[in-house]
Amino acid sequence: MAAYFSIILVIITSLTGIIWLIDAQIFAPKRRAALALLQAKNVPLTHDAINKITREPILVDMAHGVFPVFAFVLVLRSFLYEPFQIPSGSMMPTLLVDDFILVEKFSYGLKDPVWRTQLVETGKPQRGDAIVFKYPEDPKIDYIKRVIGLPGDKVIYNNKELVITPACNNKHSCPEAMTIDRVQVNRGEFTKSGVPLIRLREQLGDVNHHVLINPARPEASSHYFRQPGLNTGEFLVPQGMYFAMGDNRDDSTDSRFWGFVPEENLVGKAVAIWVSFEYEHSADSWVPAWIPSCVRFERIGAIS
Repeated sequence: MAAYFSIILVIITSLTGIIWLIDAQIFAPKRRAALALLQAKNVPLTHDAINKITREPILVDMAHGVFPVFAFVLVLRSFLYEPFQIPSGSMMPTLLVDDFILVEKFSYGLKDPVWRTQLVETGKPQRGDAIVFKYPEDPKIDYIKRVIGLPGDKVIYNNKELVITPACNNKHSCPEAMTIDRVQVNRGEFTKSGVPLIRLREQLGDVNHHVLINPARPEASSHYFRQPGLNTGEFLVPQGMYFAMGDNRDDSTDSRFWGFVPEENLVGKAVAIWVSFEYEHSADSWVPAWIPSCVRFERIGAIS
């Protein structure tokens, strides 16, 4: 839907801009010339008559009014910030269902809004970034996950433990494998089918964030994406791609299952929650289900 909205926005902005430009360059000068000719002949003209001669046609007037608005939205949404709504719990506890987030579009390069061709390179994802991207198996769908592996990294996820061997860019001194340290924060703040989930604090690069583990759910390793020559749960990130996982580790469909995120699929970096709603109505409530029961003000702020 977001992709279609971008195309529609570009079309409307272009059409209104063209209509306004054609009138400004061709028809508006003719209207002014007609008025000047009548005034040169000393033809008496009322204020209403002058307005009638110089007035823009309805279509041009509409284009004149809406073009700046659509152009502003197009630039803002395509190159600066775009709002997204969180539809699932795959990034809990960092992001909850019905959090509304802002995605910084210029973090990983400026792209045209239709063909998504990179125009200017501005940066690359870093380990720990929460990224929005086009789902590789269906680019019409936007996903949000956390960057775990960078190009050239080897990622091992086994027994719900994460081990990363960073890419070796210097053959004489290669980084050693590092087990990602985690510290338990609490147990039972979140539940799944009555099972208390374990909340852990995890450090990925410079990013300190929280993850959830379901102790009752076995690891779904039989469904993991497999690469030739590697064991189950081992992933070697190709160049130009990224390995991404949800913070809700046992309830996230991510790179473990469908592979890697191509760089060209990147949309931007999730940077802030700007509003968050809750929709918990009692069974006998007269309030429509689509109206929020409350605003979660405590969730508003930067995303770690």
